[in-house]
Parts: sequence; C-alpha cells; structure tokens
Amino acid sequence: MSISFVLVQCTIGHEMEVLRDLLKLDSVKEAKGTFGYYDLLVKIIASSERDIEKVITKKIRKIKNVNATTTLSVIPEQNKI
Repeated sequence: MSISFVLVQCTIGHEMEVLRDLLKLDSVKEAKGTFGYYDLLVKIIASSERDIEKVITKKIRKIKNVNATTTLSVIPEQNKI
C-alpha cells in the first residue's frame, strides 16, 4: 500500500468545487482546504506508487480549475507505522 499527500492549487473562487470533485475519487481518503500558497491538501492511498501516479496525472490534474499539484510521497517503511 502506498500513501501520498498532494498539494493542489486551484483557480480562485473554485476551491469548494475542486474539493467536492476530489472527494468523489476512490483513492482520495481525505481532502482539506488550506491557507497559503496551496489551496487543498489531499491524502491518497493506493496499492502502488504507479497507481498513485495514475490518480494524480489522469484524474486529479484533469479536474476543472486545478491549476497545479505538488506530490509528497510517504517513505514506504513509514506506511506501516
């Protein structure tokens, strides 16, 4: 099992729409609004790093009003803690 956190930048005024769309994705386990450079923090859990990559590139980045993402991958050994 792999875990990553994705920082999402949205078009101003569309954060809640993007948040709702993110929460519809099976691999997205949690998503919260944030203050600062990034608008949303998203937790993704998938069976492999490759699956996480697919979720980010084929689903999250294609959501309307998502302008940029930054991915923070969890160190595999720490997934068990």
